Amino acid sequence: TTGASILTDVEAMSKGLQFWRSFTHWIGGMGVLVFIMAVVPTISDRSIHILRAEVPGPTVGKLVPRMKDTAKILYMLYVVLTLAEMLLLLLGGMNLFESAVHAFGTAGTGGFGIKADSIGGYSPYLQWVITIFMIIFGVNFNLFYLMWIKRAKAALKSTELWVYLVLWVGSSFIIVLNLASHGAGGSMSDAVRGAAFQTASIMTTTGYATLDFTLWPNLSQGILLMLMCIGSCAGSTAGGLKIARVILLGKMIRREIRHMLHPRSVGVVKFEGKRVDDQTLR
Repeated sequence: TTGASILTDVEAMSKGLQFWRSFTHWIGGMGVLVFIMAVVPTISDRSIHILRAEVPGPTVGKLVPRMKDTAKILYMLYVVLTLAEMLLLLLGGMNLFESAVHAFGTAGTGGFGIKADSIGGYSPYLQWVITIFMIIFGVNFNLFYLMWIKRAKAALKSTELWVYLVLWVGSSFIIVLNLASHGAGGSMSDAVRGAAFQTASIMTTTGYATLDFTLWPNLSQGILLMLMCIGSCAGSTAGGLKIARVILLGKMIRREIRHMLHPRSVGVVKFEGKRVDDQTLR
């Protein structure tokens, strides 16, 4: 799901190859090992170690007692969200092939498209659909499971989720203001859509594009660079450092500063209501 490519004329490829390269995104997004856990009957409950290796983040746990069932739940959520995006893209005028390819690229946060201008040639509706689903696939899948079992209140209490959303909205807002001050980005609606799309694409490490953001002012480019390093939520298909680690790192730094000012104090770092030690952060 890196999305790196040496191809200069994507549109000249056959539909079979275009579909295959995007399908590899979809398989790699959730993880090949997690897929094996879901379908192979001989996988034991010790496979929690496989899930820890495959799902990046500070902590990984079981959604249900059996590890195999956890893998199935993750893939069920993954498939449902992918099909939902495909349906909305179909309603926006894409054909079935284009809908599948772009849904795979969005779900796996890999970003392979079938056109030279990526998503730039599609309608504003389609761009907004892909924007929203890039953000969705950057959310921790554990929260989707909580919503599935009707524990939405518990999911909405996630600190990482709110930091993630605020960071996306805040960064988009600053970029819109920056573009407006430099007379770039076109109309206000175009600037808002472009900023929201690019921040979502960079933050989730998807890589789709609707315009050439290298022409944006330095401040906007700097924000995108920062978002690329931070990434999205732990337990999502996106890359980056992960927001959970950034939050923990900030709390660790604050604890160390407090300890320097008050050497006899005992600092405890908590995340999502649980105590976190230095080893967990590493």
